[in-house]
Amino acid sequence: MNILICSDGTPASDNAAQLGGTLARASNAQVTLLGIAEKSGDEQPLRQALDRQTNILRRAGVELRTVIQTGEPTAQILSETSARKYDLIVIGSRRKDDSGHFWQSQRTYEIIKAMEPPVLVAIGAHERVSRILLCSGGKRFIDDAVRLTATLAAPLHAEVTLFHVMAEPPAIYAHLIELEEDVDALLASHSELGRNLAAEKKALEKLGVSVNIRIRHGFIIDQLLEEMREGNYDLIVSGSTRTRGPLRHYIMGDVTHRILDSADCSVLIARSQPQGPVKGLWPSMARLFR
Repeated sequence: MNILICSDGTPASDNAAQLGGTLARASNAQVTLLGIAEKSGDEQPLRQALDRQTNILRRAGVELRTVIQTGEPTAQILSETSARKYDLIVIGSRRKDDSGHFWQSQRTYEIIKAMEPPVLVAIGAHERVSRILLCSGGKRFIDDAVRLTATLAAPLHAEVTLFHVMAEPPAIYAHLIELEEDVDALLASHSELGRNLAAEKKALEKLGVSVNIRIRHGFIIDQLLEEMREGNYDLIVSGSTRTRGPLRHYIMGDVTHRILDSADCSVLIARSQPQGPVKGLWPSMARLFR
């Protein structure tokens, strides 16, 4: 695995170096530390920050290459990823506010949308990754995200929870909720959701990853935020999908936006590839990673 850790010299970049080093050490990955100064006058404080982040990575025992660039950050990261193949990009989280309801900066979204590799947003200082929440849409377009999660979780000996939210049935069918939240019964039901969750579970377990499946009913945003609050996760995996047409960038659904804006732990934005032609507005929306 080849990991790119991006630094703008802020304390948030220290978190990216720490988390990137943890993943690199576990997977024997090569690491490039890319320092970006927006202005030439920023180079000196950037170099001081890079010295600190280099020490973090060297203590992790990773193979390290350092590059310094000046210019607009998204453009500089695109230039580096065009010149060299990376499997994962790690950036630090920069909140707009210090209190109240936090929102990610617009630049975070720009980087996520523009990059070809998956993007890991390091939120806070987490020295280990032992519990991962993988948001499953219940469809096969999540397969790439499952494989990436398995690749990261296996060497970390991390536990993965496959999480899916189903629409709440009308009141007269309320008894279906208990039936559908019976994971064993769902996996044995041979329904499309059951088959896909079973396949995702098998793909993770094939690499020795311990897997749980959590099913909830209701509005997906509400149920996801509740799961995030209750689950004490170290990493949340959500998705994005490539736009159709000539504009080559990724888009995030409302769920991924809300995860980034609400999470107290790091968030991995995986890439989901659309499968075949889509007919109609609703199928198009359903193909997004929520």
